Amino acid sequence: MTSEHKGSGAVAIIVAGGVGQRFGAFGGKQLAEVAGQPLLSHAVRAFDRASSISLIVVVCDPDRVQEYGSRAVEPYARSTEFELVAGGVTRQDSVRNGLMAIAEGRTEDVVVVHDGARPLVSPEVIDSAVAHLLAAEGIQGLVVGHPVYDTIKSVAGDKVLGTVDRGALWVAQTPQVFFRTALHDAHIEALASARVTTDDASLMEEAGHQLGVLLGSRENIKVTVAEDLMIIESILRARKERE
Repeated sequence: MTSEHKGSGAVAIIVAGGVGQRFGAFGGKQLAEVAGQPLLSHAVRAFDRASSISLIVVVCDPDRVQEYGSRAVEPYARSTEFELVAGGVTRQDSVRNGLMAIAEGRTEDVVVVHDGARPLVSPEVIDSAVAHLLAAEGIQGLVVGHPVYDTIKSVAGDKVLGTVDRGALWVAQTPQVFFRTALHDAHIEALASARVTTDDASLMEEAGHQLGVLLGSRENIKVTVAEDLMIIESILRARKERE
């Protein structure tokens, strides 16, 4: 499906295929209302506003692709071409489905993978991540995140084993940005060897690729349980007041 095309840039894959078992909202968390619009639409809108993005691929619940498109994607992807793709059994399957949906003739070299349940991502972070990857040397991908600020304990059962040195620890978020060919090949290799990871950065690491890191925002939280919506609403109100 097309909107006013922005030209060649990077392809975004927004993963919104999860059922959200811990969330509990009727219809799934991606369509839960946040600040008057579906949760997923906030991420779609941010990528639509990012100047580096020329195609948005939204990977949806396979039983509700049309509904996701009409409610959370089409009204908010106003200046960027978009595609709707059925998700897989796992997140890894869903990202691979998104990669396979990118037409062979497309010229974008960079893929930006993002969780649809992270509605507070900004266009500035998206564009900065793409620019950093293209300008860097010796890396095939880049993870947005932030340092760990809390004290981290190693625990077995109900016993504390010790305190983990947090000096080299970061919280990994999305977006995660990769060169398209490297990510595609890493997914194919993982499928062939039946390896499953929790994010694409881990998949790339296991394939032997060096990744970089970019400081993001602690506001870029992932909605996991219904209570998280209140935090999102509060941050959105604060942002609006600052404008």
